[in-house]
Amino acid sequence: MDLTDTAADRAFRDEVRTWLEEHVVGEYAALGGRGGSGDETYGFDVRREWERELSRGGWTCVGWPVEYGGRGASIPQQVIFNEEYVRAKAPGRVGVLGEGLLGPTVIHYGTDQQRARFLPPIVAGEELWCQGYSEPNAGSDLASLATRAELDGDEWVITGQKVWTSLAHTADWCFVMCRTDAASARHKGLSYLLVPMDQPGIEVRPITQITATSEFNEVFFDGARTAADNVLGAPGQGWEVGLATLAFERGVGLLGHLLSFRREFDSLLDEARASGRVTEPVLRDRLVKSFIELEALRLTTLRSLTGIDGPVAPPEASILKLFWASWHQEFGELAMDVLGMASTVTGEDYDLGPEHRTFMFSRSETIYGGSNEIQRNIIGERVLGLPAEPKITGTGVR
Repeated sequence: MDLTDTAADRAFRDEVRTWLEEHVVGEYAALGGRGGSGDETYGFDVRREWERELSRGGWTCVGWPVEYGGRGASIPQQVIFNEEYVRAKAPGRVGVLGEGLLGPTVIHYGTDQQRARFLPPIVAGEELWCQGYSEPNAGSDLASLATRAELDGDEWVITGQKVWTSLAHTADWCFVMCRTDAASARHKGLSYLLVPMDQPGIEVRPITQITATSEFNEVFFDGARTAADNVLGAPGQGWEVGLATLAFERGVGLLGHLLSFRREFDSLLDEARASGRVTEPVLRDRLVKSFIELEALRLTTLRSLTGIDGPVAPPEASILKLFWASWHQEFGELAMDVLGMASTVTGEDYDLGPEHRTFMFSRSETIYGGSNEIQRNIIGERVLGLPAEPKITGTGVR
């Protein structure tokens, strides 16, 4: 793995950096890079307009093929874009789910008509998406989902509930995993439907978190409808298509996530220096350990991207999810310890500082996107070849 920029990559980096310097100004610069995980409701209207600004400059969907509105950027160039984006403290993206998850899935599994309908509005920053996967009784065990859909003439009619649906209250569309074969069980009989959110059959209830924000939601489908041809892949192929979407989630976008972590680390280090606590041996040791682990995670992620082609998420991707989620939780605890007594109070009207937001939101990171327990099972069974975990059934353990 050669981490040195080629001449073409250096030119690309200069182009990205120059454009961002010229455009991250005014109200965009005033956001100071905010709007990431755990802070996704901050400055939302400004960030939505920023999405359109990116589109006008040709900087949305940079990794998509040119024929679908992207730049056809290579993996190294996509990494460069994410690096420069975070360094410029550009606003947190609002189109991540459309650009990073739904769009690539439509490119691989959609029909020509579906690509023509759904891809251009994502590139333009005009339509936002949310993900309808988890349910009250189907989180990491997604195959147990119960939301169902039935064909009624030329429409699917959807009934059920989704939960922890990020930004459902601002989304225009939702990609919904549901059961379209009533007699099926587990992975069989599932379909991947594209559903408009603005309709009478959908109710969105925001979930207020300990961060006092509400990016997560409950979504209730009570006779919601979508066109019969808004199924991605064939009916019953939903498990395969849904796993492909999850594979894209573990791709280049993770680099931007890790670079945001680096920005958090640098900010905490500045705080430790300003307070003089950086000289305390135990805290200094923990800061050094945290930095080394973050660098190891970044390099391992870069290595994992080598040779990626299409919607493929090797089981080893679970190692990265387990590593970064656990690291960020520990980092949040370190941030509280660096603040000391100041960590026990907030600003007026529960105005959280960045360290408080990191500490509180990171509690969720070992759960969403596949819990730590599930990641360990995948690593044990699919990477190390260990026997499968015993399954609890109605008749006991097997």
